[in-house]
Amino acid sequence: MEPHSQTNDTSESRRVLEAQLRECFGRVVYSHKTHEKCADILLERWSRVKVWQIILSALTAAGFIAAVFGAGQWGAIIGVIVSSALLALNAYTKNYDLGALAQKHKHTASDLWLIREKYLSLITDLVMGEKPIEKLQAERDVLLNQLHEVYAGSPATTSDAYAMAQEALQTKEDLTFSEEEIDAFLPKELKRNKVADPKDKPASKV
Repeated sequence: MEPHSQTNDTSESRRVLEAQLRECFGRVVYSHKTHEKCADILLERWSRVKVWQIILSALTAAGFIAAVFGAGQWGAIIGVIVSSALLALNAYTKNYDLGALAQKHKHTASDLWLIREKYLSLITDLVMGEKPIEKLQAERDVLLNQLHEVYAGSPATTSDAYAMAQEALQTKEDLTFSEEEIDAFLPKELKRNKVADPKDKPASKV
């Protein structure tokens, strides 16, 4: 992209740039969470498939053993049906590797997390007003290229995953923390809502 040397560094220009960065930040937040939910859905589905493979394998063996030991034609028929179901399930997992696809979604989510944090830092720098607008625009353009590379290699998401991401972000407030929650992770010197230590109370005057 061309350098932005002609942009007037005015409050209006910064307001417009901030609006764009906030929009991009919001989209990346949703994309990151949606890919996380896609990975969760696929891993849960993959776990169920593995369980059914074990069950069907056991039933297939039991059916044919029963047929050998005199269960008759019905035992053989049940064994064939179950083994056919197992064969179809194995073919599905061979052509559609749920575990590998879940890992791709997790990798994409990891890349998007980094870009999300970079957008947050860029918005912070803009609000602080320490960088010229041309540098902020240049950093924005770099982020757009990085985001394009991530999306170009990412697997498609689903509407179910997006709905789960929306619930997590809006209802469960996955990315929202109260001051008290943040304070709990910080040492006493860095807390905002500092609780007075009883030892620090001045001695009462008599």
